[in-house]
Amino acid sequence: MHAAGFAIHGVNPLYARRFAQAVGILAKTDRVDAALLARMGAALELRPQQPQSETVVLLRELAMSRRGLMKERTATLNRQKVLSHPLLKRQCAARLRQIERQVKQLDAEVAKVIRADEHLHRRAKILTSIPGISDVTAFTLMVEMPELGTLSPPQIASLAGLAPMTRESGKWKGKSFIQGGRAILRQSMYMSALVATRFNPDMRAFYERLIAAGKPAKVAITAVMRKLMILANALVKADRTWEPSPYRLDPSQHRP
Repeated sequence: MHAAGFAIHGVNPLYARRFAQAVGILAKTDRVDAALLARMGAALELRPQQPQSETVVLLRELAMSRRGLMKERTATLNRQKVLSHPLLKRQCAARLRQIERQVKQLDAEVAKVIRADEHLHRRAKILTSIPGISDVTAFTLMVEMPELGTLSPPQIASLAGLAPMTRESGKWKGKSFIQGGRAILRQSMYMSALVATRFNPDMRAFYERLIAAGKPAKVAITAVMRKLMILANALVKADRTWEPSPYRLDPSQHRP
């Protein structure tokens, strides 16, 4: 549709259906859907999305293949634990070696594609400068969050499904929770957050403050995930690599 000159904006089909229900229209035909989508776009002031480059489309295809191999690797490892026949054990081990070779080939191809694109290469350099974000996580961010560097902190957290959802009604206050967003991205950021709490001085201090304040470990990790996403978005927007906080380099400037 982009190639044909149309301005488009992708929305969650569930949200479109709920919009129709909210305005009291339950019928569903092509004509009704077209009118409702036009009405939804006008009411919510949805902005046209920019078309994705062929390179990003290619990277997404490579990412899907890599995820498939990693899932198969996990399943094969689990199956290997319960095998008893020597032949099946040998076949399982051979398949694991094949998967490892294919994953390495995919990683090499991804690195090659990114190096060939100046914009993506610069973005990868910025993302991997953040302690805790590996090459694989940076690759996932570029594929699953092409909007990185163009959104506000609340928007980027919401899009990743890391924005806390508050539940309150009158005097009743429920627990906040995260919901929705892009699951693949969130899964990748979870591992990055775990690494960041050990090797990123700023994130480690942030995590320790939350734990000292009585926050559960999972809540603290989720907060680190959100902070990492917001940091990555800010650095990409500013086109600069990560640097540790100045007051951590100079203990005399450490704020209480």
